[in-house]
Amino acid sequence: MSHDCQPGSDRIIFHCDCDSFFASVEETFHPEYKKIPMAVAGDPESRRGIILAKNQLAKGFGVKTAETIWSAKQKCPDLVLAPPRHHTYGEFCVRINAIYADYTDQVERFSVDESWLDVTGSLHIFGQRDAVANCASRLSPMEQGAKLAHAIRRRVQRETGVTISIGVSWNKIFAKVASDINKPNNICVVTRENYRDVIWSLPVRDLFGVGHKAAEELHRHYIRTIGDLAAADEKMLRRLFGKMGGELHSSANGLDESPVKRIGEEEPVKSVGNGLTFKRDLISEHDIRTGVIALADSVALRLRRHGLKCMTVQVTIKDSALKSIQRQKTTSHPTQLAAALTETAMELIKASWSIGKPIRMLTITAGNLVPEDEAVEQLSLFGEASDAKAKKTEKLEQAMDQIRGKYGKHSIQPGVILGNDLGIRDSDETDEKCT
Repeated sequence: MSHDCQPGSDRIIFHCDCDSFFASVEETFHPEYKKIPMAVAGDPESRRGIILAKNQLAKGFGVKTAETIWSAKQKCPDLVLAPPRHHTYGEFCVRINAIYADYTDQVERFSVDESWLDVTGSLHIFGQRDAVANCASRLSPMEQGAKLAHAIRRRVQRETGVTISIGVSWNKIFAKVASDINKPNNICVVTRENYRDVIWSLPVRDLFGVGHKAAEELHRHYIRTIGDLAAADEKMLRRLFGKMGGELHSSANGLDESPVKRIGEEEPVKSVGNGLTFKRDLISEHDIRTGVIALADSVALRLRRHGLKCMTVQVTIKDSALKSIQRQKTTSHPTQLAAALTETAMELIKASWSIGKPIRMLTITAGNLVPEDEAVEQLSLFGEASDAKAKKTEKLEQAMDQIRGKYGKHSIQPGVILGNDLGIRDSDETDEKCT
């Protein structure tokens, strides 16, 4: 029996990217949106007025994600805005990834609208129906992968109403780059035979891992395309970017060998953060403490849910001119208490910020995490080792967790944030991150 149509040594990796995800979901509830330029945007009244997603018609007017509503309206005066429904988008994410899981157990979510799939081990299963035809026409594994990608794309649209674009390649990096090439609702296949033509001609900024600042530095060294990066001297790149320089060089040359994680296989949480753009600027120390208490309470709650304690606290401050600073401090002992996070954050702010200078946005991030059962006992917030005081505070916050678990997360809150005019109402409105 011939084995001509058996998969070769290369993997078959998909990067599935939902097209204008938030806007696409809204279009499933409001079909009329498909005929007009529309965007999902934050609430301008609470100063979260930026474009979160736009449909293809809005994109045609030059509307861009993350620009202000004012700017978008200048480009497209008839732009229709829809408020975000993050819970609904999360539900669609689950549904779409469940479809992916029907084809492989190697499904790695990258974000709410992006996932990698490794179909190498299951390609032969879903190609059995056309096995004879495949052998007769000598379809390569990559060609079979392309047919499967189209099948998945059509199924997602049929069952959810959301269109996706899929990059197909032998590694995760090239698959991600490829998913942006033939958008929307299409696939792009990058092989060992065509990657120099398809990938290397793209701007270096299109390579996953090259941020804005890295791109600027590369441009200063006349590295403008991914091909330029692939041909660059690796030692020079390592001098510029350290270890990351070597990784970028490998990625540009298609040498990425990182695996696609299996369903349920997650990276350990490295940090837990929460940020909020306030309805008005924080001016007084009381304003700042109110914002810090609300954010610290949310971060501490999620630390306890993950069974973690932090050893560093980082504060990011953004002023009314959208300029930001970051400061970090090591805690005296590992902690998961909101009170400890609050005091550490306030110490950082007082040491690095002039009280009275307006603050538009605050972010508190707990880092350098350790399992709670490995952490040593915490010191008193007042600087003296006091097991009784630390345990009392811990029991209080755990009791609050239990009440929230039974009656909802807003059933009990720190008194200082009740009735505030800063826009602190619902922690769903904050930018929560676990990385």
